[in-house]
Amino acid sequence: MNRSALAALLFASACTSSPTEPPLIKSDLERNLAPMISDADLATLVSDNTAFAADLYRQVRGEEGNLFMSPHSISTALAMTYAGANGTTATQMATALHFTLPPATLHAGLSALDLALASRAANAKGDTIPFRLKTANSLWGQEGKQFMTPFLDTLALNYGAGVHVLDFANAPDPSRETINTWVEEQTNDKIQDLLPKGSITELTRLVLTNAIYFSAAWAEPFETSATADRVFHTPTGDANVPTLAQNEEMRYGAGDGFQAAELAYDGGQLGMVVVVPDDMAAFEANLTGATFTAINASLRTHLVDLKLPKFRFDAPLGLKETLQNLGMTQAFTDAADLSGIDGELHLFVGDVLHKGFVAIDEHGTEAAAATAVIINTDSIPEPATLTVDRPFVFYIRDIPTGAILFVGRVVDPR
Repeated sequence: MNRSALAALLFASACTSSPTEPPLIKSDLERNLAPMISDADLATLVSDNTAFAADLYRQVRGEEGNLFMSPHSISTALAMTYAGANGTTATQMATALHFTLPPATLHAGLSALDLALASRAANAKGDTIPFRLKTANSLWGQEGKQFMTPFLDTLALNYGAGVHVLDFANAPDPSRETINTWVEEQTNDKIQDLLPKGSITELTRLVLTNAIYFSAAWAEPFETSATADRVFHTPTGDANVPTLAQNEEMRYGAGDGFQAAELAYDGGQLGMVVVVPDDMAAFEANLTGATFTAINASLRTHLVDLKLPKFRFDAPLGLKETLQNLGMTQAFTDAADLSGIDGELHLFVGDVLHKGFVAIDEHGTEAAAATAVIINTDSIPEPATLTVDRPFVFYIRDIPTGAILFVGRVVDPR
């Protein structure tokens, strides 16, 4: 195998901005802050991500209780993984995740979307809840492991990410805690313990993480005095819950089997669309990307008398089975081809973990989510013993290219 594209990520040569942080290895390339992508390709990316969001929702709707996740975070973390996938593994990932754009366009599109989201705060003016919408990406690699230069370049150019060096093999749990701490910092402490005990083992070689955090005031805040306990019909019976009340102009729509209203956030760039189906089970079972499109198209400005329960919860999700059900199967087996990551065929996806948090009240919304893609090696080499006590052959080679520079034989070392 031609190894000229390999970049050796060695702990000893790593650089870092702080002695308290893991060493950081990254491409020499800087983040492209003006990615070239057409409006049509960006629209395709958004449509594809919407279709994935619907597929994902249908798959996880059987989870008990409340549900909250960020398809954007999940897509982004898996897109970084996709950058190192080849063959059937890459094809299955593209199908499951609705990646229809060519890889280079996909990564540039996700970068453009991320940069666009980062600009939304410019239109916000309120000070009750400062508008914040930020995302962050990072990778965590085994000390001494090698990664392919094109893989690192893709991550740097499009995701602003490098590889933090950890020692999963000898310190799996401290490594887990380091990653969890990063996630907490990126999500204003709202996503804690993304990686539960036991999720990182001595076989882990790489973890790809994405975090997203959002907080904003409503464009039209609710009056606290109007909040009162009202009946909410839960699957297990009626309950009295604190409920917000408002009679304001907002975008409202109704269609076949649903009513919906969109609550705008400060700045008018983001909104929360609340959809109330006539039949929840049927709505969830038939949810597609076209459903979201139809709901959005139905929204028109109305004077709306809105009653909305306050809520606050987090929701962890293990996505391995979900993604397998969507057709991404090979990536989770020892037949996985993630050779674009390190030039080898020993890596596979061990798990994909996600956790979301959301809270709304009279003033606005706070939401966060994080995704971790855990990449493991298929085995640890068995302990070996080599006693050189008889004639032997040796050679000296260049590891990146495989070129043999010297070769010899020893029959008597005296």
